[in-house]
Amino acid sequence: MSQKENLSGIIEKVSFTNPSNGFTVAQLNDGKRLITVVGNLAGAGVGETVKLTGEHTEHYTFGPQFKVDECERCVPDTAASIYKYLASGGIKGIGPATALRIVNRFGDNTLNVIEKEPQRLAEIKGISHAKAMAISEEYIKNFGVRDLMVYLAQFKVTPDEALRLFKLLGTAAIDKIKLNPYYFCSDDMRFSFERADEIAQAMGYGADFEYRIMCGIEYVLRHNIQNGHTCIPRHKALPVASDLLGVDEKTVSDCCDKMIGQGRITLADIEDVPYLFLPYQYKAESYIATRIKSIAGCPPPSVIDVNRHIAQVQNDLDIEFGALQKRAIELAVNKGMLILTGGPGTGKTTTLNAIIHILEQSGLKILLAAPTGRAAKRMSEVTGNEAKTIHRLLEVEWDESHRPYFSKNERNTLDCHVLIVDEMSMVDSVLFESLLRAVPFGCRLVLVGDSDQLPSVGAGNVLQDLIDSGIIPTVELTEVFRQAMESAIVTNAHKILRGETPDLSLRDSDFFFLKCENAHSVADLVCNLATERLPNAYEYNALEDIQILCPSRKWDAGTLAINTAMQNLVNPPSRDKKEIHVGKFILREGDKVMQIKNNYDITWNKDDGTDGTGIFNGDVGFLESIDMGSGLLHIRFDDKVALYMMEFVDQLELAYAVTVHKSQGSEYECVVMPVSDMPPQLKYRNLLYTGVTRAKNMLVLVGKQQVVEEMTQNVKRTRRYTALRHFLGDSK
Repeated sequence: MSQKENLSGIIEKVSFTNPSNGFTVAQLNDGKRLITVVGNLAGAGVGETVKLTGEHTEHYTFGPQFKVDECERCVPDTAASIYKYLASGGIKGIGPATALRIVNRFGDNTLNVIEKEPQRLAEIKGISHAKAMAISEEYIKNFGVRDLMVYLAQFKVTPDEALRLFKLLGTAAIDKIKLNPYYFCSDDMRFSFERADEIAQAMGYGADFEYRIMCGIEYVLRHNIQNGHTCIPRHKALPVASDLLGVDEKTVSDCCDKMIGQGRITLADIEDVPYLFLPYQYKAESYIATRIKSIAGCPPPSVIDVNRHIAQVQNDLDIEFGALQKRAIELAVNKGMLILTGGPGTGKTTTLNAIIHILEQSGLKILLAAPTGRAAKRMSEVTGNEAKTIHRLLEVEWDESHRPYFSKNERNTLDCHVLIVDEMSMVDSVLFESLLRAVPFGCRLVLVGDSDQLPSVGAGNVLQDLIDSGIIPTVELTEVFRQAMESAIVTNAHKILRGETPDLSLRDSDFFFLKCENAHSVADLVCNLATERLPNAYEYNALEDIQILCPSRKWDAGTLAINTAMQNLVNPPSRDKKEIHVGKFILREGDKVMQIKNNYDITWNKDDGTDGTGIFNGDVGFLESIDMGSGLLHIRFDDKVALYMMEFVDQLELAYAVTVHKSQGSEYECVVMPVSDMPPQLKYRNLLYTGVTRAKNMLVLVGKQQVVEEMTQNVKRTRRYTALRHFLGDSK
């Protein structure tokens, strides 16, 4: 481990700074030489004296640097250093000329005047009383960040985290945190409960501290949201919270009642069982139910002579729709709402295109959307119409606290007569609520998806709950068309759905099974298939055409192990390629990467010159370049290049192999999937079915036949506690 060093001096120049996280590249004068320093300098500006802790490093592109771990800012104490600091723009509202007049007037006492006697600044020509107050406020805020960082350093809170807290709480942050250290667990800060608990204990708070108990209850609910639940039975949640907190259940129950009274938790009875919600999840599901009932109760006008339209489409396309396909088309154009489901090869796309054609011929404006960029792209390709991600369709923006919101809503609805949403199994409750808020009155709503796939990554089970409620007309296409029957991927997918073991003996088709009993050998064979055998035999591009899908992240045949092996095979270390460490793995120029959470702040530029913001959970791209000097990464996602700041790199993972869950909404030319040793809870039918149906032209399963059989037979889905079906009412 390298030895930490101390360095102090005056900042002479700031080459780059990221105001959102404090990352800075600067030149420091230590009295002997200029040294390039990089890291979080806590907003320090030119002219400030700083004391740094870190290490000297040698960057092979940018030369010697001092990598900063800790920064202590020292208030400039001479007229010369104060002028340099103010003239650099360190305080908003003061430029070089104004800085000179202020320092000429107040000398070494300038900063004391700004902080404690700001009205005196108005004595200087060009500075009004209001401007003087604004200058003082900016200065206090600037150095308040420093004080907060120094205070929180004792609790191992990083400068980035302290800066985020200061933005949320302002100059009173220290006092507020001393009063309630569990603020670190809020949605804004997202510290783990355990970490906030350590800070609180260090401050002297005990187990029965009321804020602690309330935070613990919220933590249990948030944890269950991450597992897909929108709510949790009270009788299950409170014992878990009691065990977590080490406090008796009566005390926890009393605190829970108090939180319900304060509106921090919502309580609702579902089939005579009390359930606990975080308020935003309750609002989402209750709004969805209210809006769906409203749409169902006020259907739009029917399309005249729909049978004639169907006959015309059949004639134009030289096809014959099945009875269920005709039924789906009739419902979509006449009832105003439709859920269209079905497995591969059942004619969903053909049916959807017929619906679009008839509604367009009737003069209706149609918008198409899907949850992910890849799903939207595929929807565009199969329909010939532009499809957008739901986020893009709703025009995501940011408020003053940099929180995302959608500009399309009840007051600014979508401009359409028909909204068609594909891959509905991926849409969670909160996103669907936002979408419905933007749907105009009288708009037709067509929801397309495969209910046998895995549910959404986010909380909720929207598609299945809507189907089970019976309130929306639903057509499940079940007939597999003759042309699709030629694909073993399709026939085996339907075998899996029926609980039949897929045919693993095929040798001349698009579906192959390679037997391999040892999990480590499975991983080796998977990598060999992806990098050599399949590219050589079928001229596939190893990175763009082939995707490895793993049921699990861990174990020998999980994504973590296979990604490391694949990176070493297809993108090994090179003096020509820059790389950075992210947690336990390395990101290297040329790597295939995946974004693992929604980020609305990342900017991108398309090849056609358009730009925008937002990269979302599941988006896969290639790391084109790393600029260590500016702390920026360029990552290509299909037809656009995104600009990543260093603060966002922990939202990236290698994507040579991804989990089946992360592959939802995507389709790949070729899928290689290990079916070897894995956690028992992952051996179930829907996961196998979802992985198989991600393959477009070729699927290779590698592993144990017994595992395939176990997954096929296990119909048990992980239960999700949701309230949407209850709010909709059971219409069946």
